[in-house]
Amino acid sequence: MQYFSTRGETAPVSFTKAVMMGLAEDGGLLLPRTIPRIGNETLSSWENLSYAELAFEVMSRFIDDIPENDLKALINRSYASFEAEDVAPLVHHGDLHILELFHGPTLAFKDIALQFLGNLFEYLLEKDDKVLNIIGATSGDTGSAAIYGVRGKERIRIFILHPHNRVSPVQEKQMTSILDDNVFNIAIEGSFDDGQAIVKKIFGDLDLKKEYSLGAINSINWARVLAQVVYYIYSYLHVRTHEKMPSMDFTVPTGNFGDIFAGYIAKRMLPEGAIRQLVLATNQNDILNRFVGAGDYSLSDVAMTTSPSMDIQAASNFERYLYYLMDSEAGKTKELMEQFSQEGKIDLSDYLDQIRRDFSSVAVSNEEVSETISDFYNKYDYVLDPHTAVGVKAAGDKYTVGVPMVCLSTAHPAKFPDAVHDAIGRDPEVPPSIDGILERESRCQVLAADAKVIVQYIKDNAKTAQKEQ
Repeated sequence: MQYFSTRGETAPVSFTKAVMMGLAEDGGLLLPRTIPRIGNETLSSWENLSYAELAFEVMSRFIDDIPENDLKALINRSYASFEAEDVAPLVHHGDLHILELFHGPTLAFKDIALQFLGNLFEYLLEKDDKVLNIIGATSGDTGSAAIYGVRGKERIRIFILHPHNRVSPVQEKQMTSILDDNVFNIAIEGSFDDGQAIVKKIFGDLDLKKEYSLGAINSINWARVLAQVVYYIYSYLHVRTHEKMPSMDFTVPTGNFGDIFAGYIAKRMLPEGAIRQLVLATNQNDILNRFVGAGDYSLSDVAMTTSPSMDIQAASNFERYLYYLMDSEAGKTKELMEQFSQEGKIDLSDYLDQIRRDFSSVAVSNEEVSETISDFYNKYDYVLDPHTAVGVKAAGDKYTVGVPMVCLSTAHPAKFPDAVHDAIGRDPEVPPSIDGILERESRCQVLAADAKVIVQYIKDNAKTAQKEQ
């Protein structure tokens, strides 16, 4: 399988080269040359597979440069650390299936992709006798999941930028209490979008990227998206097998467009109509909702909400969908992304018919999040985290009687105790992995949201990570 850039100016590369490249050299995002289709006969043969076995079947259709046994071993090791035996259990409450994606080491859905990517990086670096300095920006959960995926790995150093005082205290401690020598936490004096822009600027310096062996762990890395495709197909197989239903809907709380883009890929892989509706759920940072509703993809100020991982304006995976929306025209995609970079907006109202065939959307306020957490708890004795509550509220607005609806539950409620306590009058139960986390020793550097400052910090700390080649 060959991978190409959405901007059309990077030579096609293999899967493993795409993983190590992260962001394409022309500034675009990498996509597979084709999206494999999965027929009903194949789906029937997958019905009794474990999560790890299904992950191999799905991923191997996009990966042809890692030996089969090695890929299986990587996948098995990645999901062995999950507390739930089936990795991503589906629980049923009222009209909804809740897909619990928070049973990994950091209690967030990012673990499903980043445990795999961390092991994959280690495998490729060992094979090629190289080192890697990973740069990433996080709005909350990606950072800790990335750190847990690579902590202690000899050939890797990781530098994670998070917005200072704009993530939950538990999210911050999950990152900064990891004291391994290869982990560097940077709190920038700005927003997640500032951090994301800095990371993209760093990767745009090809000489710097090469000299310091820089790699990406954000969802700009295709391997992240690929790992997330699996749980959509896993959910579809569950509903198809146990409810004997031919189609279903998904609701996805998203700020960076990566999680729902994985659903878009799964929808294209599965038989026509298998995934009927992808509901994009946002908080009041509603750029994606405005895009679906009116074709208005334009920046506004980032608002701080009770669902901080979604406090994002510029969605880093949006360009991948834009490429398909532009009928796979790389030149047009590049032109529009450059316009967005310069003007902070793109008018896509001429494409609304196609956009609305691919997605529907709902924006949810802080008040509605709190009400949803409270109502769901009172009805079902089940505690939602605020991001999942965004999805549950949107799912209720878009639910169609007789069509199974799966809402992605992206984080454990214990990561957001203040929002939960305000909604239900008590703290959520605390898993052993984060019990007492706020009292743990931590290490973090607070820096200006300035690319030059961040680059210098990386240079100062990445040099010792270099090995003789």
